[in-house]
Amino acid sequence: MRILTTFFISVGMIAVVNAANRPNFVWIISEDNSIHYLDHFFAGGADTPHIKSLAAHGITYDHAFSNSPVCSVARSTLITGCYAPRIGTQYHRRSAMAPMPEGVRMFPAYLRAQQGYYTTNRSKTDYNAKPGKGVWDESSNKAHWRKRKPGQPFFHKASYPISHESSLHFNEQSMKSQPTRHDPKNITLAPYHPDTPTFRYTHARYLDNIVKIDGVVGQVVAQLKEDGVLKDTFIFYFGDHGGVLPRSKGYAYESGLHIPLVVRVPENFRHLVSEKPGSRQKGFVGFIDFGPTVLNLAGVKIPGNIDGRPFLGKGAGTREFAFGYADRFDEKYDLVRWIRKGRFSYQRNYQPFNFDSLQNDYRYKQLAFQEWRELFREGKLNAAQRQFFEPRSAEALYDLMEDPHEVSNLAGDPRYADTLVQMRDMLHGQVTDINDLSLFPEPYMVSEAMENPAGFGRLHAARVARLVDIADLQLVEFSKAKEGIESALQSKDPWARYWGCIVASAHGQAPQDLADLIEILALDDPEPLVRCRAAEFLGLTSDVDPRPIIKAALKMSQSEVATNLILNTAVLLQDGNKGIKFDALTREDVNHSGRYVQARLAYLSGRKPPVKVRRKKAKKD
Repeated sequence: MRILTTFFISVGMIAVVNAANRPNFVWIISEDNSIHYLDHFFAGGADTPHIKSLAAHGITYDHAFSNSPVCSVARSTLITGCYAPRIGTQYHRRSAMAPMPEGVRMFPAYLRAQQGYYTTNRSKTDYNAKPGKGVWDESSNKAHWRKRKPGQPFFHKASYPISHESSLHFNEQSMKSQPTRHDPKNITLAPYHPDTPTFRYTHARYLDNIVKIDGVVGQVVAQLKEDGVLKDTFIFYFGDHGGVLPRSKGYAYESGLHIPLVVRVPENFRHLVSEKPGSRQKGFVGFIDFGPTVLNLAGVKIPGNIDGRPFLGKGAGTREFAFGYADRFDEKYDLVRWIRKGRFSYQRNYQPFNFDSLQNDYRYKQLAFQEWRELFREGKLNAAQRQFFEPRSAEALYDLMEDPHEVSNLAGDPRYADTLVQMRDMLHGQVTDINDLSLFPEPYMVSEAMENPAGFGRLHAARVARLVDIADLQLVEFSKAKEGIESALQSKDPWARYWGCIVASAHGQAPQDLADLIEILALDDPEPLVRCRAAEFLGLTSDVDPRPIIKAALKMSQSEVATNLILNTAVLLQDGNKGIKFDALTREDVNHSGRYVQARLAYLSGRKPPVKVRRKKAKKD
């Protein structure tokens, strides 16, 4: 009996020793904010003493990126360690849940299974992938590390919506009745924002929200200290993506992707990291790397078939560049890929005839968004402020040292030709290496790939590469692209024809023989999405009325997702320079009627006109 008692006591002591040898982890996540709103990272931001205190005891990462500029996609990247366009989680909101890649689990499951961690989530998930079993001990607004067993190590993730976009959905009365702690007169606006009382108040109010987030950080640290675990706990503070003034959340710019990240290193586990307290790390890290970093510090083997790698702990290191992606956000479609290396960022707009300001109902709930569009329509914006409402170039290159807000496109400047080619080649390599599933339209991906998106991408890698090559015909002179466009338009692959039409629209021209070929596709192609893209070309570049073609494509549509994609083209043509009206479209013209379809029809019909904002005279050049 004494032997057995001694045995159990020994086992218990070993468990306590093992627990003591494993660090705890707390993630404090503020929603919808980029580096531009904290003065620890960017001049003009809010003072955040508690976050600065974390930094004094740890590491500031000056180049941390969310990979996606919107919550569900960014969070899916964060929890899986995988690039979203590789595993089918790149669309917000999802039209179908993707399975986890073969052999991969959401990373907290490894902490639980291999090292006995108590894992809690308070309480937002918002994933586009199926979580599977064993990820969380508790996921609720009451989840807390205090519910764990005595001595059990823990991983606690908490999101705070104080800084969420919805916090700026105030009305004009609020601007008068709710003064801000930060003086709107002292705000430094981004150069692409008009200098109006609305924008100044909105910016000031958001800085106030960041101060409140800083207070939350202080409260969490106090709880850890009170529980006697602060010396054993890594604390990560970061934003879940950029935001949230106009042209940030939802857009593949620094303002949408560049997040604040500070990691407090606990006293008892300082030996696990080589960086000194108070240091600033200049290397690049992304959301794909956060999970592997926690696993590495916890002594858990990092799974294969993920894209992330640890930036802290044994064998860790940062990256030479960051990769970002932006696809559909609610009812608004786009396809943008982004690379940041050193002082330069490179933006690849696969639908350059598109414009950033394309209607998105949720975005335009914000008064600043509404006012910005109104000023544009009234011709009261300067060149930098108008960019948001104008078609883009197929590629853009920005020097962040000279142009931190990415306003001056250097892609056409011969002095940067070598840098442009380098960045272009890097991005081309990324989209082909990950078998980027967005080269297929979302409806096709949903119907054909969602049983195993990553496996589908591998199986169709050559096809994806072919579509990337067609899309990149946008980057050469039309005379050099013509033969490739013609070949794509005549391909048996509908998605080659689809991209052939997009490339022709990007060039904004086509000789009569190609224009005739595209018109034939608009009238006769068996794939409605090809007809839609052909109609898009005709509407952008010719006098042919695209509306009957769009209506026919809507009637051919086999899914709500495809219907929404077609309606996106209708909104583009209506809000573009030609102003082709689709206000006659009704629910009888569509086969499907989900919330995004209804939103598009309402907007096209004018039933949801922009709210007119009363304002003082805006400043121009």
